[in-house]
Amino acid sequence: MSDQPASPIVVSHNLAEHRFEAQVDGHLAVVEYERDGTRLIMTHTFVPPELRGRGIAEKLVRPALDYARNERLTVVPACSYVAVFIQRHPEYQALVQ
Repeated sequence: MSDQPASPIVVSHNLAEHRFEAQVDGHLAVVEYERDGTRLIMTHTFVPPELRGRGIAEKLVRPALDYARNERLTVVPACSYVAVFIQRHPEYQALVQ
């Protein structure tokens, strides 16, 4: 392990690619979605093996769910990680209908 502090994780919304993403230590982590009218279908979460165990998936999913809430969208958790995340975080359960 390095004594250096971990780089801050900056999540951006890439509208053109339909995903929330973060570049961390030269690797790209993403949560992908499809927009269908008033539904945000969250299809895939990917964190490279080198980055796993650092809470990066959660840091990607939270802003995606907050985006859905702010846009008054219904979330369809087609991705198993997102489905479990919503189950564990009651503040997001109202987004799923």
